[in-house]
Amino acid sequence: MAAAFELSRLKIVLAGARNPLNIGAAARAMSNFGFTQLRVAHPYEEAFREARSAVGASEILAKAEKYDNLAEAIADCSLVVGTTTLRNRELQHPCEILLHGAALIRNHMARGQAALLFGSEKVGLSNEELSHCHWLMRIPTREEHPSMNLGQAVAVCLYELARDAAVVRPVANLETASAESAERMTALLLRGLRSSGYLGRDSGASTEEKIRRMVRRLNLSAEDAELWLGMLRQMIWKCEQENKK
Repeated sequence: MAAAFELSRLKIVLAGARNPLNIGAAARAMSNFGFTQLRVAHPYEEAFREARSAVGASEILAKAEKYDNLAEAIADCSLVVGTTTLRNRELQHPCEILLHGAALIRNHMARGQAALLFGSEKVGLSNEELSHCHWLMRIPTREEHPSMNLGQAVAVCLYELARDAAVVRPVANLETASAESAERMTALLLRGLRSSGYLGRDSGASTEEKIRRMVRRLNLSAEDAELWLGMLRQMIWKCEQENKK
């Protein structure tokens, strides 16, 4: 199994989870395979820390970090992967099967923080939540019954991540831009596109999601992201000055 410091680089993020027992089961699966970083974004039920299903994982549940929104929960992560069943959804992201996706996540954990997102039991991840992801991953369930219980899905994914953790290979020490930096770029791009007239002031959520997905696909390094942020700020300032004349 991978060293503890590597496993701690993966944040398990439950977005809008509805059942405290499922959150407890997810915490128990994390404890089974050595993962410790649980984050809960806008949970449906506030009493999740008391879940009796977290047998042997009470410490993970007690230390779980709660966030009001998903952007805050993943801000320090430079890789964000969402999970999906592919059912009744038009995908806007690359989607990897669990076997291949787990290998990509493990390799990223050798150099940076990663987040693995799971949506609510009722509807999964929303389009807005998916727009924060770099790519998606699915468990190869049979077509006639694709969805899994939340705790079971977490367990299956973490088993695959842990079982071949020894094959992680060192990669070039190039820090990837965090989700927070990518979100700042998204906000600046939208502001600049509106200031220039490319987008109308009333452009909706779908436009924001498209821009966010595009920024994630760039996979910028932290250094390049800061350079882009500086350039965007200067261009926006210049554009807004011209608009005032």
